[in-house]
Amino acid sequence: MADERSEEQKRIDEWLPITSSRNAKWWYSTFHNVTAMVGAGVLSLPYAMAELGWGPGVTVLVISWVITLYTLWQMVEMHEMVPGKRFDRYHELGQYAFGEKLGLWIVVPQQLIVEVGVDIVYMVTGGKSLMKVHDLLCKNDCTTMKLKHFIMIFASVHFLLVHLPNLNSISGVSLAAAVMSLSYSTIAWAAATKKGVQSDVDYSLSEKTNLGAVFNFFSALGDVAFAYAGHNVVLEIQATIPSTPEKPSKGPMWRGVVVAYIVVAVCYFPVALIGYWVFGNSVQDNILISLNKPTWLVVMANLFVVVHVIGSYQVFAMPVFDMVETMLVKKLRFRPTWYLRFITRNIYVALTMFIGIAVPFFGGLLGFFGGFAFAPTTYFLPCIMWLAIFKPKRFSLSWIINWICIILGVLLMILAPIGAMRSIILQSKGFKFFA
Repeated sequence: MADERSEEQKRIDEWLPITSSRNAKWWYSTFHNVTAMVGAGVLSLPYAMAELGWGPGVTVLVISWVITLYTLWQMVEMHEMVPGKRFDRYHELGQYAFGEKLGLWIVVPQQLIVEVGVDIVYMVTGGKSLMKVHDLLCKNDCTTMKLKHFIMIFASVHFLLVHLPNLNSISGVSLAAAVMSLSYSTIAWAAATKKGVQSDVDYSLSEKTNLGAVFNFFSALGDVAFAYAGHNVVLEIQATIPSTPEKPSKGPMWRGVVVAYIVVAVCYFPVALIGYWVFGNSVQDNILISLNKPTWLVVMANLFVVVHVIGSYQVFAMPVFDMVETMLVKKLRFRPTWYLRFITRNIYVALTMFIGIAVPFFGGLLGFFGGFAFAPTTYFLPCIMWLAIFKPKRFSLSWIINWICIILGVLLMILAPIGAMRSIILQSKGFKFFA
């Protein structure tokens, strides 16, 4: 099919971060997906298990893994379902399924909540991990530094890295991040196994009142949903892979996704199950704290977390840069220059750093907003688009599977924010900005 774009459109597409480079290999898809999916949130999965209990906890983990792998397959398939056209961005697929304006309004706000929200959380996570390393290595002979100072140090790395132009250019950073996520996950479950089941282990729910247990259950659902956020960047990752009618991009992309999901399982399931098995309901919301390992091992694990969230921040930031730069260049008619990119990206890093410093319980807020955005974009929006575009026959296997995913996803979208709201209220007592 002939390229119908004008010379100006081609020039702009060659400048924008998602469409500027299309020479990625299938393994780029693997480590971009691992970096996007396996966040530091994996360390809180044993805590989520403690709020869910053995039966519901294992069920929720397994069902989430299966559903999100299925919806990821759908997105990979839909990337090039129109001959001669590629849906390089999540909102472009939404516009095709729901219409030009409605598609934008459905997808873009949810995608921005996830991507910007995750980047703010990673600012705080990176700062906390650096602070932990500092406190462990520097006992009493160091100057006192607050969390906000470590967030600024973490942000300084991003003021440099955000000027890498596109997803392919951050592939080295992303690979390092993927290796680190596998490393600190392995440290967590291996050290827990060595420690052995505690003598006073208790597998009953930590919250003894029925109402509190229900709220904690809802909140734990949100924690699990947070662990599967990679769908928000999957079409953008696939856009970097070359494609021809004979060799469409979905082949290498799917191969990369399968390998990534095996890595996800290797990271998630041992940490969640072994962590809960060893500590029961006394496990901390970060298993590294519960382990109380030798200093060198805690330091190493926290440094791994820092390297990982550096890469994850970049992978989630790139689609945001693409949206902002597309709006500036195509809608507001700015010229695509290096200084336009320099200004907008520096503002973005400064903004995420500022919010991370200002709001200490942003993780709770993300659980609240994430219920509205993580669940749809990951669990059921791909299914709705599949039904709208392919229109499978009513009560066929495809129709039934998609509706099951939609119903479970909607329940998650409703219940997770309820639990998170209670968490926010409890955490915000005595709250001070920039504390």
